[in-house]
Amino acid sequence: MAAAQELLARRGQEGVTLREITDRAGANVSAVSYHFGSLKALCDSAIENALERYLDAQIDEVASLDTASGVEDLAAAFARPMMRALEAGGRDLAVMRTVARVGIDPPEGWGRLTAKFQQSRRDIVRQLSAKTPGVDERELDFRIRCAAGLLNWLVLAPIGAELAAEPPEQIERWLVPVLAGAFLGSPNVG
Repeated sequence: MAAAQELLARRGQEGVTLREITDRAGANVSAVSYHFGSLKALCDSAIENALERYLDAQIDEVASLDTASGVEDLAAAFARPMMRALEAGGRDLAVMRTVARVGIDPPEGWGRLTAKFQQSRRDIVRQLSAKTPGVDERELDFRIRCAAGLLNWLVLAPIGAELAAEPPEQIERWLVPVLAGAFLGSPNVG
């Protein structure tokens, strides 16, 4: 699974072969075929696993906030799984890159995680609603999806590698205000 996630993160589903994954994992093709049935099933499983880990971490971070938390606290909680991955690198960053690629081109099995996506957005909308009176839920959902898209782009783009070279405090100092701004929108529009 880890080998599949790492290769998927680099090249996407069309850019990996079963032999490549098994060589990296030190496994044989027949074992993968027995457990997963096909390269596509293995890739789908690796993608779902990565996405579920990411959503669980994000849900936990947002759930740890209280009503006194501000928009920047919410933005930090929203981005914390990705910021940790940038800091840690390796498999954690591979998981985030896999999640980002999936966000751009969702696989067929995406529907299994619909409830988690909805829970994550619902939790964030609930936090954000109190801080943005007069902004309807549909617009807040749009802002959240835009912020998620920004994180996806960041982890895949060259600027993400530049950011990963920075200390964790700097990553947070630069990234959180940008996400908070996306959440808040223009003060003149509501």
